[in-house]
Amino acid sequence: MKNFTVYLVILVFLFVSKVLGQETFESKAKKIGDKIEKITKEEKETLKEEVEAVNVQLSEGKITKEQADKRKKELAEARAVIIEEKVTLAQNELSDLVQQKVEGKIKSEDGKHSYTFNWNSKNRDNDSIRGERRTTSQFVFAAGLNNIMVDGKLQDAKYRFTGSHFYEWGLTYNSRILKENNLLHAKYGLSVMYNNIRPTDNKSFVVNGDQTDLVTNPVHLKESRFRSVYLVAPVHLEFDFSKDGHNGDQRYFRTHQGFRMGFGGYAGINVKSKQILQYESGDLKSTEKTKGDFNVNNFIYGLSSYIGYGSTSLYLKYDLNPVFKDNLVDEKNISLGVRFDLN
Repeated sequence: MKNFTVYLVILVFLFVSKVLGQETFESKAKKIGDKIEKITKEEKETLKEEVEAVNVQLSEGKITKEQADKRKKELAEARAVIIEEKVTLAQNELSDLVQQKVEGKIKSEDGKHSYTFNWNSKNRDNDSIRGERRTTSQFVFAAGLNNIMVDGKLQDAKYRFTGSHFYEWGLTYNSRILKENNLLHAKYGLSVMYNNIRPTDNKSFVVNGDQTDLVTNPVHLKESRFRSVYLVAPVHLEFDFSKDGHNGDQRYFRTHQGFRMGFGGYAGINVKSKQILQYESGDLKSTEKTKGDFNVNNFIYGLSSYIGYGSTSLYLKYDLNPVFKDNLVDEKNISLGVRFDLN
């Protein structure tokens, strides 16, 4: 557990660094968030136009209904691949941005902890001095270390501790529960989770019937990584200790301006699983990507919590169901990282 303590200290450092300066970081993160939203919108519009073109061909009798249905399915799958590739690039930009923040390459413009970032301009009442509306929305991004637990023990010898990681991004809503008290909030939304594990000792996963075994690969691997992607609905009860603001003699509520902590969980479905293997043969370098279900559980559910200040918090999540459905040993994902709720 010594390594675990070391990396926890690193994550705490990232947390403190983020609190000390974040305005510039948030403005850059907003641009990337806008880019992700734009990508999805544009690709869906393009798909709509392509489908309409197929419908025209069908109405003119140039193709049969079976041909039209097949073509529509092919177009939808192609657009899904394009969206995934473009969003992955944007996600990498966001990861690089976090890394730059950790390294101190991004600083606040004025040194103050002001929050000028607005994910949704409708977050505030234009005709009210009560501050934020009772329900607001935030763009969420989280990243950190990922590993496997078996019978309550961390498998850091079986899976690389620093090489295994997770990402999560999505949109959440934050609703004040009590009308005249700002402490309790219901936080809920939709997120995409990426759980990556990197086996040690030149091992990779092999499917043997209903079992997915981790075995030594006969080829010397430069990289062995297994990724599962999930679409989940997280729900948390959040305690927000932000101090009330004042406009003259009138008090109004603020959120994400002070100490916060949340407790809850998530549930969702597996979208995709993939194994990436990289190896060299003489002067040739090869990358092998294998997609499939790998006997991964179709559903995911677990517990999660976070604690922090402002828009930044330390984030812990733990899957209650195993990664693989019928394996003799239940291996469950556990993740520890930093979470940004950008208001």
